[in-house]
Amino acid sequence: MSADSITMTEELAAELALPNRDDSEIDLTDPELPEITDWNTAARGKFFRPIKKAISLRVDADVLAWFKAQGTPYQRRMNEVLREYMLRHGEDRL
Repeated sequence: MSADSITMTEELAAELALPNRDDSEIDLTDPELPEITDWNTAARGKFFRPIKKAISLRVDADVLAWFKAQGTPYQRRMNEVLREYMLRHGEDRL
């Protein structure tokens, strides 16, 4: 529903004229949209894409060989390992 399709009815005008209400008093139900009760198929972080920065990094040959042996994309797995380390040791050290 777009803002252009909303018709100002007497009921809506009366509601808009009411003083501010507590958020708990606002009716957020929409009869056209059913309430979602099953979140099993939801994907966490599906639209989040962290900013990537290209760098040159020197690592020991055996470390690189091990990551490459795990298959592609080995760079992503290296990033995941570094992120896990960062989270375990505190992000606040930036």
